[in-house]
Amino acid sequence: MTHVLDDYFALFRRHLNGPVAAARAPIPDDPALRSANLKASAYFLDASIVGGCCLEATDWLAESVSGHTHALVLLVEFGREPHPGESGEAWIAGSNAARTDLRATELAAVLSGYLRQMGFSATGHAAGATSVHLEWLAQRAGVIRADAGMLVAPYLNRGFRLAAVTSDYAFEADLALDPAGSLAPADPAVVMGQNGTRPAWWDAELDRRPLHLGRYPMERIARRDTPTTLVEEEAIVRVPKRADFFKRAQAGDLGEKAKRERMRFPMKHPYALGMQPLIAGMVPLQGTREPLVPTGLGGDRSDPLANAQAIKALGYFLGADFVGICRAEPWMYYSHDEVEGKPISAYHRYAVVMLIDQGFETMEGASGDDWISASQSMRAYMRGAEIAGIMAAHCRRMGYSARSHSNAHSEVIHNPAILMAGLGEVSRIGDTILNPFIGPRSKSVVFTTDLPMTVDRPIDFGLQSFCESCRKCARECPCNAIPFGPKVMFNGYEIWKADVEKCTKYRVTNMKGSACGRCMKTCPWNREDTVEAERLMWLSIEHAELAPAIAAADDAAGNGMRNPVKRWWFDLEMVNGVAQRPVAGINERDLDLERIRLGERQKLAMFPPHLQPAGGVTLETVVPVDREAGLAAYVMAEPVERARARLVAIPVVSENEQKIADH
Repeated sequence: MTHVLDDYFALFRRHLNGPVAAARAPIPDDPALRSANLKASAYFLDASIVGGCCLEATDWLAESVSGHTHALVLLVEFGREPHPGESGEAWIAGSNAARTDLRATELAAVLSGYLRQMGFSATGHAAGATSVHLEWLAQRAGVIRADAGMLVAPYLNRGFRLAAVTSDYAFEADLALDPAGSLAPADPAVVMGQNGTRPAWWDAELDRRPLHLGRYPMERIARRDTPTTLVEEEAIVRVPKRADFFKRAQAGDLGEKAKRERMRFPMKHPYALGMQPLIAGMVPLQGTREPLVPTGLGGDRSDPLANAQAIKALGYFLGADFVGICRAEPWMYYSHDEVEGKPISAYHRYAVVMLIDQGFETMEGASGDDWISASQSMRAYMRGAEIAGIMAAHCRRMGYSARSHSNAHSEVIHNPAILMAGLGEVSRIGDTILNPFIGPRSKSVVFTTDLPMTVDRPIDFGLQSFCESCRKCARECPCNAIPFGPKVMFNGYEIWKADVEKCTKYRVTNMKGSACGRCMKTCPWNREDTVEAERLMWLSIEHAELAPAIAAADDAAGNGMRNPVKRWWFDLEMVNGVAQRPVAGINERDLDLERIRLGERQKLAMFPPHLQPAGGVTLETVVPVDREAGLAAYVMAEPVERARARLVAIPVVSENEQKIADH
């Protein structure tokens, strides 16, 4: 697997340095606050341990960078490797150092970019691209210490790799570790995983689970041959990428303001801008549609089940939170691209679908539509593109055509693939598939391939009954775009159909934040990863009749409110390339139970394929949204009960009877 990482190393290393913004951001001078922000920024990116120190002349391997006074040191722990004979072993064994070096390089690139966007000189350093002594800095920053000639880290049972960011950004330095102190937790609360820490038995628990199952027990969730919502495949009309409402905003279909803000809205915060070059840079690495000839590398690939388990093990090893597999049905592909208007043919047989958790801790501190919102999305999109791109490249190296589909460029529609791969059910949020363990708090990535694999079946955890009685996301939606009413049929899908024009306009033109994820923030299934939360999850699944009480208890507990303890970011807005205080202010929302009255007069529009830009239309042509027709389409939408009755009434004709009729 290590052979496919070179392109990603090259990309990430290119962004360890770069231009600095013309002016400095208006951030606190307090060194402790600055340190807390930097560390939280790193932990949000999944660093294992973070520390900081002041730079000394002897820290440099080569000529020092002028003006750099401080170093942020990042430690990333190895992933859980397969045991001998376990699925994925042949692909993964021996690659942990390279995999972890790549992740550390990613962190150094993003965090140095973040500081540069705030107007500070900053350079990232990682294995193969460092001008500082990483191990020495890590000891002075209190991240590791030397014991009997070995470098060891507190709490960790696996190996690790290091990276650093040097800068003229002054922040509070840490103390070195006590050379005689214990590196294991002594506090019972820490051992048991209280107050937000992982329990001491965390790694041992994961080691007992087969790697291809991941950390969440999805195998305990009921499976069905078909989804819990109707998918009328024969009725699905493939739509062009130009029909995506973010593309419509970009083209000007939603008006001049939405067009102007479309390319800016997810990158209005300097933290998200630190990720943007990596996200864009991975698009050319996404792969091929063309058939390939198996090379024999990677072992015998004739067993579809073994292939599926190995692919899942690799996905979890690289950092995916959930991995599922389905057939890449033709109706999952877009019909045309948006740049040249060229037709897109369905070209692969299988889709590997992955979910990346956006992170409970940060979402707990946010309103969902404030200045960290887009960065939550960008982090998940960046990580997903990295994982899927590497996995697709590995498949190609074995001789199987494969292409990844990220948020930056995708030729498949993710939601039906998530549904059919058994990673979630349709929710009231509409175009969001909800997972039983992390709710709607995820972003997806897909790669399609011809590697033969056993596919997964859709899941059933009772969500349709729960969402039927819970309207919390609809109540809390800032633009009233989520339906209070029942599901309808839309282009062959049974769905609570959100008003995507309202939603897109709000997210793109949100002037008091960047983007919006308020529905994710306030959903009762957006739960912390604790034993207590999992008990509530199983209660929700096994006793659907308790859904109204569980939703009411969620409100009573204040879930969906902002938790100030979890708020770590600086509220900043990029304007003309400089970070400044947000021009229009900050969305500071909490729960508003009175908004339930909005359902009494809610008017929603939907835009079926005939109200969308036609295949072949490019971004150069404006196709204004016909809202009046969209409102009428929603009123005329087929009720789900009628659709089910219609399908039951259709006579089933056997293959032999059809041949006789044709003759």
